[in-house]
Amino acid sequence: MESQIHKVHQQLVNKEITCTELVQQRLDLLKTNTHNTVNSLLDTLALELAKKVDDKISKGTSIGLLEGIPFGIKDVYMVQGTYTTASSDLLKNYKSAYTATAIQKLLDAGAIPLVKENCDSFGHGSSSENTIFGAVKNAINPELVGGGSSGGSAVNVAKDFTVFSIGGDTGGSVRQPAGYNNVYGLKPTYGRISRYGLMAYASSTDCVGPIAKSIEDIRIVLNIMSGKDVKDQTTYASTEITHDAILCSNTIKTVGYFKNFIESDAIDSQIKSDFLESIEKIKAKGIEVKALDFFESNTLVSTYYTLAMAETASNLSRLDGTNYGNRIESENLKETYAVTRSENFSEETKRRIVGGNQVLSQGFSDEIYLKGLALRDSISENFEKDFNEVDIILSPVTPNTPPKIGDSLKDPLAMYLSDAYTVGFSLGQLPTLTVPQGTATGLQITAAKNNDELVLKFANFLKDIL
Repeated sequence: MESQIHKVHQQLVNKEITCTELVQQRLDLLKTNTHNTVNSLLDTLALELAKKVDDKISKGTSIGLLEGIPFGIKDVYMVQGTYTTASSDLLKNYKSAYTATAIQKLLDAGAIPLVKENCDSFGHGSSSENTIFGAVKNAINPELVGGGSSGGSAVNVAKDFTVFSIGGDTGGSVRQPAGYNNVYGLKPTYGRISRYGLMAYASSTDCVGPIAKSIEDIRIVLNIMSGKDVKDQTTYASTEITHDAILCSNTIKTVGYFKNFIESDAIDSQIKSDFLESIEKIKAKGIEVKALDFFESNTLVSTYYTLAMAETASNLSRLDGTNYGNRIESENLKETYAVTRSENFSEETKRRIVGGNQVLSQGFSDEIYLKGLALRDSISENFEKDFNEVDIILSPVTPNTPPKIGDSLKDPLAMYLSDAYTVGFSLGQLPTLTVPQGTATGLQITAAKNNDELVLKFANFLKDIL
């Protein structure tokens, strides 16, 4: 698909539509949409910004590529003066005091925020059902889940309610819903984009990620948001990825895939068949394909959730109703904390906090948490070895197609296992992109750390052969 950013930009420049008309059209779609993607509309702000763009155009002043482009924001990002709820009871009335770095960069480039988007509460889920605003409905089949935790963001892009959206990916939360809704979703290399102003879930794997309908739009938004930030010491300076660079795929000679992902009993037969057919098409283009050994899915999921729950328990300890959130008074301070957290956190969030505190508790931390850290190191070492042999690792995004709304809530373990093909790349902090080709839930393209450009190159190559 052609770049939606370039298309809308030309419409504005050619005066085919005013920015105010464009923004109002998208706001109307968001207001009336039946997919439950909206937590709050930023209509007043959006229309004020649209008027400024129209004024510039009417005066003959040139506008930047992103000026006037409407976008959505997963409701875990701070935007000063707006509600930032994390789809939770605890923060349903919380207003941000500042703006996240990644979002501020988009605002500085002139992009117009329309909506805070529905998601799993605090990012805890793989279906966007764990939310006080009700389940997000899939863009293709509303009886199915939208995917999680950035479900609202992926559905808004798929339905053209936003030109692009900004999700958050900790263990697959951009890539999986992108796959479920047939759009592109990128988890960049950890540290390429500042996490400042993103509500922390698991700080060692949290990533800011764009969702869009084209590779070019992913590239544009990634470039704007990337860069070192003094407010996030894990960030680094990165090189801009040019449009011409991603058109040249002849540097990719070898592609690998993990045998155990494809040979697993858990994978849907059609996804397996489609994946193997995609591999054959890649081979037919003269690219060498290697089958690789990797950790079992159960090991990957267990390692990820051990560490993610530990970090969640730590990160959410600050939310007790004292400084943030809806406080519920009780007979003493200790009881006030307990009741506030018990009543305002969802069942899934409480499950992760309890699990994380167990992992970190005396007598268990050596046996569980430290073992998880050691396994994470082993997973990273395995990736280093693999990327000495191959340029790209290709994998399915999920083992199965999207479940019906309600099914995941009945079986949390099944929900965790739906992340089996995404969490390993999160633990390795690698750049990984979902593309809407190859299987019913897309394909996942991964490269070595800091090689985001190669991921986009291969995505552009696949677009023309699958």
